[in-house]
Amino acid sequence: QVQLVESGGGLVQPGGSLRLSCAASGDIASLNVMGWFRQAPGHQRELVASFSRDGTIRYGDSVKGRFTISRDNAKNSVFLQMNNLKPEDTAVYYCHCNARLLGYSVAYNVWGQGTQVTVSS
Repeated sequence: QVQLVESGGGLVQPGGSLRLSCAASGDIASLNVMGWFRQAPGHQRELVASFSRDGTIRYGDSVKGRFTISRDNAKNSVFLQMNNLKPEDTAVYYCHCNARLLGYSVAYNVWGQGTQVTVSS
């Protein structure tokens, strides 16, 4: 199995910054996609930012120019630097990956437990 461990959420004032971290562990053969989604109360889960295996980065429209995703391939980790945070960024942020385990040919989706980010004065 693959496990995702997230850290870095919290309470921040509008205009502030936070950095989220996520590390994948397990008998991982490959990570096809790894990144972040978020879900606010009453809303669907949406893409924040993600890496594909070839390094292509996708950002959700609402975070472009403010959030930056980075990764450490050696540690199967991704990071999300969130700047100029707004109240509408308040949500539970979930780490996600699509992973293939050693000895298996099929990849599957894995979700972290989620970390709360609250932007409020």
